Amino acid sequence: MSGEQRRRRVGIVGYGHLGQYLVKRLQDDGLQHRLELAFVWNRDARKLEGAVPAELRLGKLTDFLERHADIIIEVAHPCIVQDNGESFLQAADFMVGSPTALADLGTELKLREAARRSGHTLYIPSGALWGGQDIQRLDDGGMLQALTVMMVKHPSSFRLGGHLGELAQGAHQERMVLYSGPVGRLCPLAPNNVNTMAAACIAAPSLGFDGVKGCLIADPNLPDYHVVETEVTGPGGFSVTTRRKNPAACGAVTGTATFAAFWSSLLVCQGHGGRVYLC
Repeated sequence: MSGEQRRRRVGIVGYGHLGQYLVKRLQDDGLQHRLELAFVWNRDARKLEGAVPAELRLGKLTDFLERHADIIIEVAHPCIVQDNGESFLQAADFMVGSPTALADLGTELKLREAARRSGHTLYIPSGALWGGQDIQRLDDGGMLQALTVMMVKHPSSFRLGGHLGELAQGAHQERMVLYSGPVGRLCPLAPNNVNTMAAACIAAPSLGFDGVKGCLIADPNLPDYHVVETEVTGPGGFSVTTRRKNPAACGAVTGTATFAAFWSSLLVCQGHGGRVYLC
């Protein structure tokens, strides 16, 4: 079988809602896209029992090399990216579903270098970010001056601890700004809630995690969708503002449209070489 016809083997790291969706899509639709499951790993392996065939379950994440994956997709937690991303890139392309991990400069530089050395691609899915490629092109042309990403969700849709968690709990009666400032400071405080903002920082490397502004808002009047607004500013009064409403069940961290966006991102993950690529 020629290289063009060979199926790309996909490893899934994490079996939450998004991981379950990707596994099912690969099982149902992978063949027509020349994709097949190489393995599925979850921190709690019991969750895979009865849901994933035994031959596809990976017991120890460190054994991933035995499954010969062409691309590994992390949809678990930023710590997986920080601890294993470099090893993944040495053997395969790597899609980071938790790009908040890259707010740590050491992690970002380490993974960029690993991609360069290995020739494998570090993929960043756009997720709920609308117009990411346009932001990237503006940045590439040296014309991006400012970028703000605002995310608004029902208080029950946040998974927050500490002070931000207390603020979200107090927002069940009225709209409340939980955070406004550099995205880099927010990522470690809300690692599972602001991946869209982190993707924007990757799309705008001239600003990066310190220069892109994030605003996180809890609104009890949004029971069935999330809102993501981006404001892009360029020279001579140029500006673009987008507002994306993403249907979501009350309490859901991830909006429903983001699941399909991840699948679409996976379908373009091939042939981009040793670099970081927003998909």
